[in-house]
Amino acid sequence: MPHYLLQVAYTSEAVATLVKNPQDRINVVSKVVENLGGGLIGGWLSFGEYDTITICEFPDNVSAAAFALAIAAGGACKSVKTTPLLSPGEGFEAMKKAGTSGYAPPKSGKGKK
Repeated sequence: MPHYLLQVAYTSEAVATLVKNPQDRINVVSKVVENLGGGLIGGWLSFGEYDTITICEFPDNVSAAAFALAIAAGGACKSVKTTPLLSPGEGFEAMKKAGTSGYAPPKSGKGKK
């Protein structure tokens, strides 16, 4: 099943609520992921641009997008970033396929008038 990295930044109101009433949100998130046919691999709090990250698996991109949309629609998040993750084998296959794609980079026009 495809894996996804989800990075979430809370609104200041959501952070204030969590500081006032600390909650383990991983159980809530896990149930939503399961309702969409996926599984939660892990979840972590972070600091910096994003407040939480999770690694989830979903059956397809539509399910992953539905999860991100549901979170964004809840109003507690100011940003939700979803990144599809490739296994090393998938990455290797992508590299091989890219090598046969026929793509050519732009050429420099130096010296031409």
